[in-house]
Amino acid sequence: MMKSAMEYHPKFSMAIPASIVSDVPHLREKTAKVGTIARAAAIFRVDEIIIFPDRPDVDQSDEIKFVETILSYMETPQYLRRRLFDIRPELRYVGILPPLRTPHHPSPEATKKLKAGDFREAVVTSLTKDGSWVDVGLDREAFLRGVKLRLNERLTVKVTKVGKELEVALASKDEIKAYWGYCVTISKVPLGRLLRSRPWDLTIAASRHGSAFMEVKDALVERLRRARTKFIAFGAPDKGMYEIFAQEGLNLNEVVDFVVNTIPGQGTETVRTEEAIYATLAILNLFASS
Repeated sequence: MMKSAMEYHPKFSMAIPASIVSDVPHLREKTAKVGTIARAAAIFRVDEIIIFPDRPDVDQSDEIKFVETILSYMETPQYLRRRLFDIRPELRYVGILPPLRTPHHPSPEATKKLKAGDFREAVVTSLTKDGSWVDVGLDREAFLRGVKLRLNERLTVKVTKVGKELEVALASKDEIKAYWGYCVTISKVPLGRLLRSRPWDLTIAASRHGSAFMEVKDALVERLRRARTKFIAFGAPDKGMYEIFAQEGLNLNEVVDFVVNTIPGQGTETVRTEEAIYATLAILNLFASS
């Protein structure tokens, strides 16, 4: 998601490796895999998905671009996609992606009932001396008075006037009580350096070599409920969290607060990253909400 005109502070960040789709050969399956991850993030109310480089000796720019594009496309409300995404090869199979159905992706029925106080995602379509016209997914545009932005800039707005004239005001996602989607961040540094760059209250790594969830449940759940900002990282198809951190000469146990195995006694030789994401986020959601 493009950054809004107003600053937003994510509370729940999830980090995935750039090589997340390296084990899938065809573009269609790569697209579906990223779509599965996007759905998991939305279901469990992840505020930020961070894509980090995990292969020090490889140029991962194409992998990062692909994952970022699909994640951002899915997060963007359908009525804004044509304005914000041009035709590009990596979007060839987006027709197979499931809808997010989050509050910021309103249904046609909800759109017809638009009222003052509602929030919408918008994009700037034209500028005037008095403000900006924005597309909010209706059959007419809304006016954002007194604010001049950039053409095609995406932003979050609050409806202030409905009727013959439709007016909106700038809003921040922090004002909205409902889950309002995730933003996508590209890290230019590996995971260890990324963790040192931001002061998360709680940091977790998912690993089959970590402590079984029930062994650390009490301590983890206590921290989970107290933490204002949370971070969780997942491994790559060909290497786990310990190996990823070892590439930086770091001991994973010394860098994060918890290394957790949420699928102890797994019945398969491997657990795919997207499967680990669902299992882990589901457990954290259950205990954080109970």
